[in-house]
Amino acid sequence: MRRESNDASHIWDMIQAARGIHASVIRSSSEEFVRDEDFRLAIERRFEVLGEAARRVSDALREQHPEIPWRGIIAQRNMLIHQYDDVDDQLLWTVATKQIPELLSLLEAIKFGFQPPENIP
Repeated sequence: MRRESNDASHIWDMIQAARGIHASVIRSSSEEFVRDEDFRLAIERRFEVLGEAARRVSDALREQHPEIPWRGIIAQRNMLIHQYDDVDDQLLWTVATKQIPELLSLLEAIKFGFQPPENIP
């Protein structure tokens, strides 16, 4: 069943994607990331979901939270989708390991301003 489309749901999706990225990369190395195509593609998919959910967040919420790099998140999603043959694996690893933890903290702070989205398991 498709969930209701609103900011709370989109923030939740962003948090889930960021949590998945973080949980995966803390258990491995950059060498494994570059070497293991399935692992790399799984992380790329989570980045795609993160960016698509960010794109769906309302302009009003984005304006309320300029600390979130909305444009960068969305641009990264677009690059992964449309320029898939030009992905810089080391850059993606750096973003996953250095920027995702901070982003996750910022998103968690936003989440506390919402009622839990309906239909979320």
